[in-house]
Amino acid sequence: MRRNLLVFASGDAEGGGSGSEKLVERSKHPDSCIRIVGVVSNYKNGGVRKRADRLGIPFFYLPRSHQTAEGYQELVRVTGAEFVTLSGWLKLVVGLDPRTTFNIHPGPLPEFGNTFGHYTHEAVLAAFHRRELTHSAVTMHFVTEEYDQGPPFFVHRVPINFDDTPGTLGKRVNAEEHFWQWQITEKVLLGEISWDGKDPASLRGAIFN
Repeated sequence: MRRNLLVFASGDAEGGGSGSEKLVERSKHPDSCIRIVGVVSNYKNGGVRKRADRLGIPFFYLPRSHQTAEGYQELVRVTGAEFVTLSGWLKLVVGLDPRTTFNIHPGPLPEFGNTFGHYTHEAVLAAFHRRELTHSAVTMHFVTEEYDQGPPFFVHRVPINFDDTPGTLGKRVNAEEHFWQWQITEKVLLGEISWDGKDPASLRGAIFN
């Protein structure tokens, strides 16, 4: 049974949205439970829209003035989304059900929350060279109304090399995101990973490797 999924992906004026594209590609497989009902960006004609148009997926523009509980809820309503995933969405999400809203983050949490992209990899590398950690991670977590504070339900370690730069580490983390995101997303949509939206102790089906 397919479940309706709405994807939020900021990207930028020129590019971005590779994670959302991988989800769309997976949704076209006959054995997938994913049905993409739309892709949302805060750039009206940016890279995410270009990908959505090319893939034939409905695109929605969400300007800053509409990034409110009412704005988010309206998008869920008009698309019929049962689940919401953030795939490179850089804005605070409010007003959505934390049981069915989840994010993918390119680093360990909570240590490297409130960062994104290149800045996350810079911070992780700095900690690595201070010998505070030995790896980065792909982390997926449920979304609450505080940045990167919802309970993680998937963590996949990504090794760090001594000669890594933010760019080389970021490329390796991104490849792992693309490999794992759709697989773990399907587990959430099927109810194999869940929580009650309030108590992190209610989390079921988490995968840490």
